[in-house]
Amino acid sequence: MVTRRDFLKISAVVGASTLITARFRGVTRVFAQIQGGTLDPTFVPKYATPLLIPPVMPRAGTIKQTGGKNIDYYEISMKQITQQILPAGLPPTTVWGYGAIATDSKRGLLLHNAPSLTIEAQWNRPVRVKWINDLQDANGNYLPHLLPVDPTLHWANPPGGPADRDTRPTFGSTPGPYTGPVPIVTHVHGAVGVGDESDGYAEAWYLPAANNISSDYATEGTWYNFFAGKAAAGYGATWGPGFATFQYPNANRASTIWYHDHALGMTRLNVYAGPAGFYLIRGGPAGDDAVLDTRFGTPAVLPGPAPKENDKFPPNKTYYEIPIAIQDRSFNADGSLFYPDTRAFFDEFAGPFIPDSNISPIWNPEFFGNMIMVNGNTWPFQTVEQRRYRFRFLNGCQSRFLILDFSNIPGVDVWQIGNEGGFLAAPVNITGMGNQLLMGLAERADVIVDFTNVPVGNYVLGNLGPDEPFGGGVPGVDFDASDPDSTGQIMAFNVVPTLAPDPTTPPQFLALPAIASLPAETITRPLALIEMMSDVEGHDGPSEAMLGNVVDGMPIEQMWMEPVSENPVVGDTEVWEFYNFTADAHPMHVHEVTFEVVNRQALVTNEDGETMPPAQLVGDPRPPEAWESGFKDTVIAYPGEVTRIRAQFNTPGQFVWHCHIVEHEDNEMMRPYRIGPVQPGQPEM
Repeated sequence: MVTRRDFLKISAVVGASTLITARFRGVTRVFAQIQGGTLDPTFVPKYATPLLIPPVMPRAGTIKQTGGKNIDYYEISMKQITQQILPAGLPPTTVWGYGAIATDSKRGLLLHNAPSLTIEAQWNRPVRVKWINDLQDANGNYLPHLLPVDPTLHWANPPGGPADRDTRPTFGSTPGPYTGPVPIVTHVHGAVGVGDESDGYAEAWYLPAANNISSDYATEGTWYNFFAGKAAAGYGATWGPGFATFQYPNANRASTIWYHDHALGMTRLNVYAGPAGFYLIRGGPAGDDAVLDTRFGTPAVLPGPAPKENDKFPPNKTYYEIPIAIQDRSFNADGSLFYPDTRAFFDEFAGPFIPDSNISPIWNPEFFGNMIMVNGNTWPFQTVEQRRYRFRFLNGCQSRFLILDFSNIPGVDVWQIGNEGGFLAAPVNITGMGNQLLMGLAERADVIVDFTNVPVGNYVLGNLGPDEPFGGGVPGVDFDASDPDSTGQIMAFNVVPTLAPDPTTPPQFLALPAIASLPAETITRPLALIEMMSDVEGHDGPSEAMLGNVVDGMPIEQMWMEPVSENPVVGDTEVWEFYNFTADAHPMHVHEVTFEVVNRQALVTNEDGETMPPAQLVGDPRPPEAWESGFKDTVIAYPGEVTRIRAQFNTPGQFVWHCHIVEHEDNEMMRPYRIGPVQPGQPEM
């Protein structure tokens, strides 16, 4: 174990650098740089396991629509499995994973895994998924959570029954962890135009259809039955005990989106346990076929193939397009996942806790795993030829910002061609920017990595993002980079000679599909990112992270339970301004839409680098970064700044916006918003 150390204090600088610098408040918040479970990361062999390239999720069938679009249909359950995440020779790990339970092909792969299989969708062709909560044992009894559940948050709260579900319970004394049946609800992160009944609303969760659930428990969330009625009326789906059926129109531009759990107050735990997977939308007017080679004016050739439905597993062909999910985890010596069971892990605070203070006993404001996991294995390797590859990167970490560092790969050439909303306006030369790629939580980067001029040999993709909350800045100057012996390493590339000439178009010659700008906004909404502090004398730590509004420059906090305050008119375009009053950067995600990043502008800060209320603008706005062109669904909002986005709200219903640091999201840094009027019969807020 390493010694705990205080948060780094960073000098406040406001400027036009690509990573804006801020300073952390000089408080007693401390954390473990590489502390975790009983398995020391230095004892885990690196680059001993080949990278798992997620296969494609098999369809259960095709729903024929008379006079309408045919629908790809899936039946997918979440269940508990044992998986070899650590290298062979170390114990396996119990995790949760999604997997298909039905297939329309004899070659369909009925495999549960973490990360899960990739859903391959076509632009404008709907996908319907029956999502099943199968977190129960062979006897049909529910399985408790793998990780410690803090029941003092505003969470799903099944033991509260129908009257007190989806609340922050009250206690006469500090409770222990919840050990009952686990609620889930799946969110396809980045889905555009989806109905609210299919968006994975946090209060639309459901328990497994287990035998031994107490009769006084709520088995569904507050919004489940209302949304079940909408699904029946809208597309004829019947929901029932332990499952819900969602439909996705795939109205996005061709893009890299993903799916994961979104249950109220439990997202950090449910996702850490394993269930997440890629969801790729292909085709359409902004798909691969619309990319041109500027040398000839002909269709460009992007690296491929990617995995396809019914491919053999393990594969018998070589893939040149590969999705790569990067996550951080900690483990115990028996192979089990480690996640803190006490607030003391974060800042050594030993109480008093709720109800004798406003501090939850188990929730940690942030968590940083001490090992890096890529596509479900710690520190894997991928053999690559001296040619171009297309990698779809996802930052799937808990609280960790990544700065992918290709600089230790001699001769490599790296270009980003897409982000969350599909192709960028133009390729961005990452090599010309120091070979470093910043990725906030839940951000994706569609990247072409050219190994043509890399000498044969083994090389490590590094990480310079910190082992602590990120506030912007330059690694090694404004903050310490991650531990070079553990979290500073992502995976290895073993470079071998190419097997055949590379037919792909060099990325500097790619003309990406044109991007149509959104209409001018009709309203601008100033919104606040806030941190609430402990009420215990002598304890200067956070009690929760919150969102709110800005009125006359002052942040006005809003809790999850309070009425909707953001209510766009259907079809309107709005600018949302994220005023960051905290010391940390926050990756802000808005459900239902993709958006344009408009600009960022500095605010007057105090000596600790935090925005001084009332907020006052300083200097001129600066434009979005080159890799933020086009459309996104998640944006980094830096401390000491206002970050502006523009979105058009076309689908009526109830959705959410939140920080994607999942520990923040689970403790009040998420708010409902509604597009259009209140729906007849909807639950009261």
